[in-house]
Amino acid sequence: MEFILVWLFVGFLAQFIDGTIGMGYGVSSTAALVTIGVYPAIASASVHTAKIFTGLASGGAHLKFGNVERNWILHLVIPGIFGGVSGAFVLTQVSGKAPSVIVGAVLLIMGFIILFKFASKNNGHFRTTPPSSRTLVPLGYVAAFTDALGGGGWGPIATTTLVCNNCKPCKAIGSVNFAEIFVAAAEATTFLLLIGPANFNWLVVLGLIAGGIICAPIAAWLCKKLPHRILGLFVAASVIPLSIYIIFRI
Repeated sequence: MEFILVWLFVGFLAQFIDGTIGMGYGVSSTAALVTIGVYPAIASASVHTAKIFTGLASGGAHLKFGNVERNWILHLVIPGIFGGVSGAFVLTQVSGKAPSVIVGAVLLIMGFIILFKFASKNNGHFRTTPPSSRTLVPLGYVAAFTDALGGGGWGPIATTTLVCNNCKPCKAIGSVNFAEIFVAAAEATTFLLLIGPANFNWLVVLGLIAGGIICAPIAAWLCKKLPHRILGLFVAASVIPLSIYIIFRI
């Protein structure tokens, strides 16, 4: 019982971060699993299985609070499914730190761009037209690929890129959370087929699901209520240390 409560708390905390600033669930949960000795592919598989259910709760809450731009979803989801499946396949076949270092370096640069943008007083101009499919389609693929490969990355890459492109932070966060439902389902299904359900620790998965579902509406409400500048600074303050961790983790 105590073991489940620990992972319920981890799931709650991870969903609070992810639902509020649009990133962090996968990386924080996977890091916790890897820290206790779970093999990276199994850790990523377990987290993405939990994210199907937490994503339904979080994405539904963001949709209810008006944080989702529906015109963006298909452009993120379809390439995201292909990217997630290919990333899951690569993770089960190879190992190495180089991909994580590259992803971490890109995120670090983007984090400083966002910090500069929202620390400036002239940060109130956001897009009135949606990003083009030329931006959303490759973004969906790359974000999902790195997400499956590293156990996290969908939110940091997708949300950060959209905010860098002058999208309202609450819209970027809500849309990315909603699209993640379908991407996580594709990734989890691929892991289940390649690894096998017998290798999962289902108590961990259940704990992560329960904590995430409890927290999802709270985080989505905060995302709607917090000022855009505060959200933008939160994104920058989260992605910078996160990217440093990704680069230097062992």
